[in-house]
Amino acid sequence: MKLKYLKQYFSTLYFLSLTCFPHQGLGQISEDEATVTYPSSYFAQYGSVTAKDMLNRIPGVGSTTGAGSSSSGGFRGGGGGSGGRGFGSGSSSSEILINGKRTAGKNNQTSGILGRIAADQVDYIQIIRGTSGELDVRGTGQVVNIVTFEEVSASSLQYQINADHQDDGHTQPGADLSYSNRIGGLDLVLSAVVEPRYDHRESKEDSVLGDLSPNDRVIEERTTQKTSYEYTANLGYEFSDRTSARFNALYSQNDNPTEVERSTTDFTEQPNAILNQFEDIPGNQDNWEIGGDFETFFDNGDRFKVLFVLNQDNRDSTRERFDIFNDGSSDKNLFLKSGSVTEEEIVRSSYTMDIFTGQDIEFGAERAVTTLDSNLALGLLNANGTPSLAFGGLVPIPVNNANSTVEETRYEPFLIHNWIINPRMSLESHVLYEYSEIEQKGDVYNKRDFDFIKPKVDFRYDITPSLQLRGSVEKVVRQLRFSDFVAATDEGDEDSNTFAGNANLRQEWFWKYDFNAEYRLPNDAGVVDANLFYHDHHDVIEKIDVSPSENDLASANGNIGDGKMYGLYINASVRMQMIDMPNLLVSSGWNVRDSKIEDPFTGIDRRFAHYGRGRWTLSFRHDIPQWSLNWGGSWSNRFDGNEKIYDIDDVLDLRGDPSTSVFAEWISPNGTSWRFDARGLGSNYQCRERMRFVGRLSAGILEEIESRCNTTGWTTSLKITGTF
Repeated sequence: MKLKYLKQYFSTLYFLSLTCFPHQGLGQISEDEATVTYPSSYFAQYGSVTAKDMLNRIPGVGSTTGAGSSSSGGFRGGGGGSGGRGFGSGSSSSEILINGKRTAGKNNQTSGILGRIAADQVDYIQIIRGTSGELDVRGTGQVVNIVTFEEVSASSLQYQINADHQDDGHTQPGADLSYSNRIGGLDLVLSAVVEPRYDHRESKEDSVLGDLSPNDRVIEERTTQKTSYEYTANLGYEFSDRTSARFNALYSQNDNPTEVERSTTDFTEQPNAILNQFEDIPGNQDNWEIGGDFETFFDNGDRFKVLFVLNQDNRDSTRERFDIFNDGSSDKNLFLKSGSVTEEEIVRSSYTMDIFTGQDIEFGAERAVTTLDSNLALGLLNANGTPSLAFGGLVPIPVNNANSTVEETRYEPFLIHNWIINPRMSLESHVLYEYSEIEQKGDVYNKRDFDFIKPKVDFRYDITPSLQLRGSVEKVVRQLRFSDFVAATDEGDEDSNTFAGNANLRQEWFWKYDFNAEYRLPNDAGVVDANLFYHDHHDVIEKIDVSPSENDLASANGNIGDGKMYGLYINASVRMQMIDMPNLLVSSGWNVRDSKIEDPFTGIDRRFAHYGRGRWTLSFRHDIPQWSLNWGGSWSNRFDGNEKIYDIDDVLDLRGDPSTSVFAEWISPNGTSWRFDARGLGSNYQCRERMRFVGRLSAGILEEIESRCNTTGWTTSLKITGTF
């Protein structure tokens, strides 16, 4: 983006901060702890149905549209989401707590519970801009704490009935039923969800040869009839004022059969030859998780806590491709079956004690065991060998590293010092030692061990209750994707059915430098924040050369060396009080970033793969309390519209149209919410250009250029939410 646009952006923010006039909101800023408290009365005029709805009314916290699957904007729940590295010692992102506690889970997150807590159960919501030894999180940029009433009994039965309608005419219903209650010291939330996830994509690909003469055209229609079933249980029990325990359980099942219809016109033949194909891809996924924690406080204020999580994810898929002839007959030419079982066991214990006034120390340890069992079978029609029923009646094709078990055992002792220097200043310091052992068995055997020392320093300074500065330095070790160790299916390249695994992967790690400034406009008028960051990466994981020979080129994810990332994120969420519309909340984000690393195939400096230049977002939410109505919309677009990804024999250039959505919601007199959403408005095309080369990319001999665009079209949905 040009400099003048950046200047205009800051000028607009400055104008808003100057022109906002007092709003009679009830959010109050605590002068001594930089904590913003929103009592339940603050949300009374909006007729909020759930805790999720309440968060969406807070500037700088909730999603202004609430249109996405995550109602809490950029906030995380519980254990940080699927795929993270254990529980972790903290994160720079924000987290959600319920009654000061986070969920001891990874897939069963706190953010999912918010939509199942009735608004009349919420006493107040805290926005805590910093951490302390009393909080159940560490190293977090901002904490949202949902505090419920302490009545002896506060039960609620909530329902949601919904239906999605696609532009291809398909309609799919869904439902969500949840029950919450507080009985003495017991808190519980039970839920059952049926969620429609139908997906229909239409794509067209045109390709030309290296001399720019026409090659072929591919028209494809892909339909996935997916429905997700999820059951959760979240329980908490207060044994006494000092001792409590929580338990969480989740089970989900996803059936996702996919059908593909494809027509390829060959322009290199006269008359043009047309090949019709059909693919049948039945697949399913189920996963479960249980987690819990126990916490007790001692007479001297010390605290002991232990957490655990057990989870398992099972996936299997079979892909069969058929050539369809004019007489209606067909020939199967591809059989590809893949399956995987991922398991994770984590236990973490810690002890926290005060050492001086305003200072406490937490020390403990975490143990995590992660295992992946993976298998893959490939059968082809035109190959030398004997057909096998186990390979769909086709000839088995050997695939290197197709059947493997990968296991990582990790130990992480840690020490955390939290120092509240004064009411406006805090310093948090971490020292963590990580030791891990990775063993791979099956088609490939390899065993290695690694160790890292991971320090972190986080400093907060509240210049005023409204203006906060934060700076942090941290060494981060990323979690390896175990699927990179083994052979897997490649659904992104029709010319390559599988891609290789790499048993020699090392963890990617980086030094993370962040500086954040946040300004809360007077009278709850909004929030403006900016984050400047620099990341110094080592052992970056991207594509490397694993070719058996020059006649059999192959690539896999591997460590390519060192690189750097840097950028500036600016976000603003402002109530339009300057135009006498305090219930109109407008949010915008301007994120620009760049990166640099040496490409292993060409030797040139380039950006990281899948790392665009930035994004511009704009959204609004307008509440009309006298009509019990709210509506809004969002728009998002990438800056430069392209992301280049390099491989051993091709280059991908990705681009896409802006994303647009709108919604409208009416709250009936009995408290029932009727919400209409429309997503994927506009052309909504996602495109790629692939340049294929003869032999290695570095040779520069162009073979083919493919230009492909696909769209999912628009989706409309109706949701009816209420409580009994």
